[in-house]
Amino acid sequence: MSPTKITSKEQVSQLLQNYDTFIFDCDGVIWLGDHAIPGAVESIELLTSLNKQVIFVTNNSTKSRKAYTKKFEKFGLKVSKEQIFGSAYASATYLHQFIKLPLDKKVWVMGESGIEEELKELGYTSIGGTDARLDEKFDANTTPFLPKDSSVGAVITGLDTKVNYHRLAITLQYLQDPNVEFLATNIDSTFPQKGLILPGAGSIIESVAYSSGRESIACGKPNQNMLDAIVADKGLDRSRAIMVGDRLNTDIKFGNDGGLGTLLVLTGIETEDNVLKTGAPKFYADSLGVIGELYK
Repeated sequence: MSPTKITSKEQVSQLLQNYDTFIFDCDGVIWLGDHAIPGAVESIELLTSLNKQVIFVTNNSTKSRKAYTKKFEKFGLKVSKEQIFGSAYASATYLHQFIKLPLDKKVWVMGESGIEEELKELGYTSIGGTDARLDEKFDANTTPFLPKDSSVGAVITGLDTKVNYHRLAITLQYLQDPNVEFLATNIDSTFPQKGLILPGAGSIIESVAYSSGRESIACGKPNQNMLDAIVADKGLDRSRAIMVGDRLNTDIKFGNDGGLGTLLVLTGIETEDNVLKTGAPKFYADSLGVIGELYK
Protein backbone atom coordinates (compact mmCIF):
# COMPACT_ATOMS: atom_id res chain seq x y z
CA MET A 1 0.00 0.00 0.00
CA SER A 2 1.42 3.38 -1.03
CA PRO A 3 2.08 5.94 1.70
CA THR A 4 -0.37 8.82 2.08
CA LYS A 5 0.91 12.36 1.79
CA ILE A 6 -0.54 14.71 4.41
CA THR A 7 -1.85 17.71 2.48
CA SER A 8 -5.29 18.50 3.94
CA LYS A 9 -6.98 19.50 7.18
CA GLU A 10 -9.11 16.35 7.01
CA GLN A 11 -6.01 14.15 6.90
CA VAL A 12 -4.54 15.93 9.93
CA SER A 13 -7.84 15.47 11.81
CA GLN A 14 -7.78 11.74 10.97
CA LEU A 15 -4.18 11.50 12.17
CA LEU A 16 -5.13 13.12 15.48
CA GLN A 17 -8.10 10.77 15.89
CA ASN A 18 -6.02 7.66 15.21
CA TYR A 19 -3.02 8.35 17.47
CA ASP A 20 -2.63 9.31 21.13
CA THR A 21 1.18 9.15 21.29
CA PHE A 22 3.59 10.91 18.95
CA ILE A 23 7.21 9.74 19.05
CA PHE A 24 9.60 12.19 17.41
CA ASP A 25 13.10 11.94 16.09
CA CYS A 26 14.86 15.29 16.62
CA ASP A 27 17.63 15.99 14.08
CA GLY A 28 16.05 16.55 10.68
CA VAL A 29 12.52 16.68 12.14
CA ILE A 30 12.47 19.44 14.78
CA TRP A 31 15.82 21.04 14.05
CA LEU A 32 18.90 20.85 11.87
CA GLY A 33 21.88 21.44 14.17
CA ASP A 34 21.08 24.66 16.03
CA HIS A 35 18.41 25.80 13.57
CA ALA A 36 14.73 25.06 14.22
CA ILE A 37 12.77 23.71 11.27
CA PRO A 38 9.91 26.16 10.52
CA GLY A 39 6.62 25.17 12.11
CA ALA A 40 7.97 22.13 13.99
CA VAL A 41 7.83 23.67 17.47
CA GLU A 42 4.30 24.99 16.84
CA SER A 43 3.11 21.53 15.75
CA ILE A 44 4.52 19.95 18.92
CA GLU A 45 2.88 22.64 21.05
CA LEU A 46 -0.41 21.90 19.28
CA LEU A 47 -0.16 18.19 20.08
CA THR A 48 0.61 18.95 23.72
CA SER A 49 -2.40 21.29 23.92
CA LEU A 50 -4.56 18.45 22.58
CA ASN A 51 -3.32 16.21 25.43
CA LYS A 52 -1.33 13.95 23.14
CA GLN A 53 1.60 12.14 24.72
CA VAL A 54 4.80 13.46 23.16
CA ILE A 55 8.06 11.48 23.32
CA PHE A 56 11.43 12.25 21.76
CA VAL A 57 13.75 9.51 20.54
CA THR A 58 17.13 10.54 19.19
CA ASN A 59 20.13 8.63 17.89
CA ASN A 60 22.39 11.61 18.58
CA SER A 61 24.59 10.45 21.47
CA THR A 62 26.59 13.66 21.86
CA LYS A 63 24.15 14.97 24.48
CA SER A 64 22.61 13.39 27.57
CA ARG A 65 18.88 13.61 28.25
CA LYS A 66 19.55 16.39 30.74
CA ALA A 67 21.46 18.37 28.09
CA TYR A 68 18.64 17.78 25.61
CA THR A 69 16.10 19.41 27.94
CA LYS A 70 18.20 22.58 27.68
CA LYS A 71 18.28 22.37 23.90
CA PHE A 72 14.48 22.03 23.78
CA GLU A 73 14.23 25.01 26.12
CA LYS A 74 16.33 27.04 23.69
CA PHE A 75 13.67 26.41 21.05
CA GLY A 76 10.88 27.34 23.47
CA LEU A 77 9.75 23.82 24.36
CA LYS A 78 9.42 22.68 27.97
CA VAL A 79 10.35 19.00 27.87
CA SER A 80 11.15 16.76 30.84
CA LYS A 81 14.05 14.31 30.93
CA GLU A 82 11.50 11.49 31.18
CA GLN A 83 10.13 12.38 27.73
CA ILE A 84 13.52 11.86 26.08
CA PHE A 85 15.04 8.55 25.03
CA GLY A 86 18.51 9.04 23.54
CA SER A 87 20.91 6.47 22.13
CA ALA A 88 23.49 7.32 24.83
CA TYR A 89 20.87 6.56 27.51
CA ALA A 90 19.76 3.41 25.64
CA SER A 91 23.36 2.15 25.47
CA ALA A 92 24.07 2.77 29.15
CA THR A 93 20.77 1.15 30.12
CA TYR A 94 21.41 -1.87 27.87
CA LEU A 95 24.82 -2.34 29.48
CA HIS A 96 23.28 -2.17 32.95
CA GLN A 97 20.00 -4.06 32.52
CA PHE A 98 20.69 -6.61 29.78
CA ILE A 99 24.44 -7.26 29.82
CA LYS A 100 24.48 -6.61 33.58
CA LEU A 101 28.05 -5.30 33.53
CA PRO A 102 29.18 -4.99 37.18
CA LEU A 103 29.57 -1.40 38.38
CA ASP A 104 33.21 -2.03 39.31
CA LYS A 105 33.97 -2.51 35.61
CA LYS A 106 34.98 0.57 33.61
CA VAL A 107 33.71 1.54 30.16
CA TRP A 108 35.96 2.81 27.38
CA VAL A 109 34.11 5.49 25.40
CA MET A 110 34.78 6.54 21.83
CA GLY A 111 32.24 9.32 21.71
CA GLU A 112 31.19 12.51 23.44
CA SER A 113 29.89 13.76 26.79
CA GLY A 114 26.35 12.41 26.34
CA ILE A 115 27.61 8.85 26.74
CA GLU A 116 29.83 9.73 29.71
CA GLU A 117 26.98 11.50 31.53
CA GLU A 118 24.47 8.68 31.05
CA LEU A 119 27.02 6.11 32.26
CA LYS A 120 27.78 8.24 35.32
CA GLU A 121 24.06 8.44 36.18
CA LEU A 122 23.97 4.63 36.34
CA GLY A 123 27.11 4.46 38.49
CA TYR A 124 29.72 3.51 35.88
CA THR A 125 33.19 5.00 35.52
CA SER A 126 34.13 5.80 31.94
CA ILE A 127 37.54 6.47 30.45
CA GLY A 128 38.56 7.86 27.07
CA GLY A 129 35.70 9.88 25.62
CA THR A 130 36.28 13.60 26.04
CA ASP A 131 39.68 13.23 27.75
CA ALA A 132 41.76 16.03 26.17
CA ARG A 133 44.86 13.82 26.09
CA LEU A 134 43.23 11.91 23.24
CA ASP A 135 43.45 15.06 21.10
CA GLU A 136 47.22 14.62 20.95
CA LYS A 137 48.95 12.84 18.09
CA PHE A 138 49.10 9.08 18.69
CA ASP A 139 52.43 7.61 19.74
CA ALA A 140 52.37 4.05 21.07
CA ASN A 141 55.41 4.79 23.26
CA THR A 142 54.05 7.89 24.99
CA THR A 143 50.25 7.60 25.04
CA PRO A 144 48.92 7.58 28.63
CA PHE A 145 46.24 5.09 27.55
CA LEU A 146 48.67 2.18 27.13
CA PRO A 147 48.99 -0.34 28.56
CA LYS A 148 45.25 -0.99 28.64
CA ASP A 149 43.21 -0.64 31.82
CA SER A 150 42.42 -4.23 32.83
CA SER A 151 39.21 -3.18 34.58
CA VAL A 152 37.51 -2.15 31.31
CA GLY A 153 34.59 -4.49 30.63
CA ALA A 154 32.91 -2.72 27.73
CA VAL A 155 33.42 -0.28 24.87
CA ILE A 156 30.67 2.13 23.85
CA THR A 157 31.12 3.91 20.53
CA GLY A 158 29.08 6.80 19.13
CA LEU A 159 29.30 10.00 17.15
CA ASP A 160 32.63 11.66 17.89
CA THR A 161 33.33 14.97 16.17
CA LYS A 162 36.93 14.82 17.45
CA VAL A 163 37.62 11.37 16.06
CA ASN A 164 41.31 10.87 15.25
CA TYR A 165 43.88 8.10 14.97
CA HIS A 166 44.58 8.18 18.72
CA ARG A 167 40.95 7.43 19.59
CA LEU A 168 40.63 4.75 16.92
CA ALA A 169 43.90 3.06 17.93
CA ILE A 170 43.09 2.78 21.65
CA THR A 171 39.51 1.68 20.98
CA LEU A 172 40.85 -1.10 18.76
CA GLN A 173 43.16 -2.32 21.55
CA TYR A 174 40.16 -2.94 23.82
CA LEU A 175 38.08 -4.54 21.07
CA GLN A 176 40.75 -7.18 20.49
CA ASP A 177 39.67 -8.72 23.80
CA PRO A 178 36.54 -10.84 23.06
CA ASN A 179 35.49 -10.53 26.72
CA VAL A 180 35.05 -6.77 26.35
CA GLU A 181 31.49 -5.95 25.24
CA PHE A 182 31.15 -3.83 22.08
CA LEU A 183 28.17 -1.44 21.99
CA ALA A 184 27.29 1.23 19.45
CA THR A 185 24.89 4.03 20.28
CA ASN A 186 23.60 3.95 16.70
CA ILE A 187 24.67 3.14 13.17
CA ASP A 188 23.42 6.19 11.22
CA SER A 189 25.70 6.59 8.21
CA THR A 190 25.19 10.36 8.01
CA PHE A 191 24.34 13.28 10.28
CA PRO A 192 22.33 16.09 8.64
CA GLN A 193 23.09 19.70 9.51
CA LYS A 194 21.74 22.88 7.95
CA GLY A 195 22.77 22.70 4.30
CA LEU A 196 25.18 19.81 4.91
CA ILE A 197 25.23 16.02 5.14
CA LEU A 198 28.04 15.04 7.55
CA PRO A 199 29.49 11.64 8.52
CA GLY A 200 27.34 9.91 11.13
CA ALA A 201 28.19 7.63 14.04
CA GLY A 202 27.93 4.52 11.88
CA SER A 203 30.71 5.67 9.56
CA ILE A 204 33.04 6.12 12.55
CA ILE A 205 32.02 2.91 14.33
CA GLU A 206 32.47 0.87 11.16
CA SER A 207 36.20 1.67 11.11
CA VAL A 208 36.85 -0.05 14.47
CA ALA A 209 34.32 -2.80 13.73
CA TYR A 210 36.15 -3.59 10.50
CA SER A 211 39.64 -3.45 11.99
CA SER A 212 38.65 -5.60 15.00
CA GLY A 213 36.57 -8.07 12.98
CA ARG A 214 33.70 -7.57 15.42
CA GLU A 215 30.09 -6.51 15.09
CA SER A 216 28.70 -4.00 17.56
CA ILE A 217 25.42 -4.25 19.44
CA ALA A 218 23.52 -1.20 18.15
CA CYS A 219 21.32 0.26 20.89
CA GLY A 220 19.58 3.15 19.13
CA LYS A 221 16.97 3.12 16.40
CA PRO A 222 16.00 0.84 14.68
CA ASN A 223 16.92 -1.60 17.48
CA GLN A 224 13.70 -2.87 19.04
CA ASN A 225 15.20 -3.07 22.54
CA MET A 226 14.91 0.71 22.58
CA LEU A 227 11.23 0.63 21.61
CA ASP A 228 10.46 -2.16 24.08
CA ALA A 229 11.93 0.00 26.84
CA ILE A 230 9.79 2.99 25.79
CA VAL A 231 6.61 0.89 25.58
CA ALA A 232 7.25 -0.59 29.03
CA ASP A 233 8.18 2.75 30.59
CA LYS A 234 5.22 4.68 29.15
CA GLY A 235 2.65 1.87 28.99
CA LEU A 236 2.06 2.54 25.30
CA ASP A 237 -0.58 0.97 23.09
CA ARG A 238 1.47 0.44 19.92
CA SER A 239 -1.60 0.66 17.69
CA ARG A 240 -2.26 4.19 19.00
CA ALA A 241 1.33 5.44 18.68
CA ILE A 242 3.09 6.91 15.64
CA MET A 243 6.80 7.39 14.93
CA VAL A 244 7.72 10.64 13.18
CA GLY A 245 11.17 10.73 11.57
CA ASP A 246 13.27 11.76 8.60
CA ARG A 247 15.09 8.49 7.84
CA LEU A 248 13.67 5.35 6.26
CA ASN A 249 16.41 3.00 7.50
CA THR A 250 16.29 4.07 11.16
CA ASP A 251 13.17 6.03 12.15
CA ILE A 252 10.65 4.42 9.81
CA LYS A 253 12.12 0.93 10.17
CA PHE A 254 12.02 1.44 13.96
CA GLY A 255 8.30 2.25 13.80
CA ASN A 256 7.34 -0.33 11.17
CA ASP A 257 9.20 -3.17 12.90
CA GLY A 258 7.64 -2.20 16.21
CA GLY A 259 4.04 -2.10 15.01
CA LEU A 260 3.66 1.68 15.22
CA GLY A 261 2.18 4.09 12.72
CA THR A 262 4.87 5.93 10.79
CA LEU A 263 5.19 9.45 9.37
CA LEU A 264 8.22 10.51 7.34
CA VAL A 265 9.05 14.21 6.99
CA LEU A 266 11.12 15.46 4.06
CA THR A 267 13.21 17.98 6.04
CA GLY A 268 16.10 15.56 6.63
CA ILE A 269 17.91 13.30 4.19
CA GLU A 270 15.08 11.54 2.32
CA THR A 271 13.46 12.67 -0.92
CA GLU A 272 9.90 12.12 -2.12
CA ASP A 273 11.22 9.51 -4.58
CA ASN A 274 12.65 7.46 -1.68
CA VAL A 275 9.29 7.38 0.10
CA LEU A 276 7.86 4.85 -2.36
CA LYS A 277 10.65 2.32 -1.78
CA THR A 278 10.49 -0.81 0.37
CA GLY A 279 10.06 0.01 4.04
CA ALA A 280 7.93 3.02 3.25
CA PRO A 281 6.02 4.89 5.97
CA LYS A 282 2.25 4.89 6.36
CA PHE A 283 2.24 8.68 5.93
CA TYR A 284 4.63 11.36 4.77
CA ALA A 285 4.68 15.16 4.75
CA ASP A 286 6.87 17.98 3.51
CA SER A 287 7.62 18.90 7.13
CA LEU A 288 6.39 18.50 10.69
CA GLY A 289 5.11 22.07 10.44
CA VAL A 290 2.39 20.83 8.06
CA ILE A 291 0.41 19.44 11.03
CA GLY A 292 0.14 22.82 12.73
CA GLU A 293 -0.47 24.71 9.50
CA LEU A 294 -3.27 22.45 8.24
CA TYR A 295 -4.96 22.16 11.65
CA LYS A 296 -5.78 25.89 11.70
